[in-house]
Amino acid sequence: MTRIGFIGLGIMGSPMAAHLVAAGHDVTGFDLSSASLEKLVADGGKAASSAQEAVSGAEVVITMLPNHPQVEAVIDEVTFDDGTLLIDMSTIRPSTSIEIARTLSNVRVLDAPVSGGQTGAVQASLSIMVGGNEADFAAARPFLEVVGKTIVHVGPHGAGQVVKAANQLMVGGIYALVAESIVLLEASGVDPKAGLDVLAGGLAANRILDLKRESMIAREFQPGFRIDLHHKDMGIALDAARAADVALPVTNQIAALVAAARAQGYGSLDHSALLKVIENFAGRS
Repeated sequence: MTRIGFIGLGIMGSPMAAHLVAAGHDVTGFDLSSASLEKLVADGGKAASSAQEAVSGAEVVITMLPNHPQVEAVIDEVTFDDGTLLIDMSTIRPSTSIEIARTLSNVRVLDAPVSGGQTGAVQASLSIMVGGNEADFAAARPFLEVVGKTIVHVGPHGAGQVVKAANQLMVGGIYALVAESIVLLEASGVDPKAGLDVLAGGLAANRILDLKRESMIAREFQPGFRIDLHHKDMGIALDAARAADVALPVTNQIAALVAAARAQGYGSLDHSALLKVIENFAGRS
């Protein structure tokens, strides 16, 4: 049993913390939401009244927060025990992850953003891309295996965030293309379910078609991953492209579509709601 401090018990962090409790670990969590803390206690964990209380005495600290300001605020607020293994599973700028590792010289730091959304968190089937020291990755792997299935050390500090940026630009692009396919099929009088069923069995097959085609056709956009967060992630992808001095023209277009979704009032919906934006452009809303 390992003493784990878990900061950030949202729609992703809450089931992840519960899996760690179920695996036999002593999990103390902190979140600004009292309901999230109550859920952790109901799952067998402990509630902390502050981030500092959650990390004090912890051998491993996991952060799962919305963006880099929240991660930076925790880093500035708390004092970690020497040798603590800090696994930041938030999706933030690569430069921030690099700076955190440089600043916390007494702490073993990994950036370990995830892909799989709420469903992946609930099913403990997340894909986890990890940046940092190889030995620290080996130490973290037993905990990551509790919440994920695909776990890969992708390089030094910040590399995990770069891979996550690549993931998010691909996911956004696929959602946009699935949306355009639905609009084309429906406008042409073709049953979209039949059409997408065929596409899902051919070269166009992808996980979004597998998991989301039926809900998209039904216009069910209950958030598993909100447009607001994908908008943030597309900003990270564009920043990473600038840092690498490369042009990503399709990424710029996808970022604009996600920004349009936000501007049109869909920020709280699932990112599959890009379909609504495509419908608006096509004059079929």
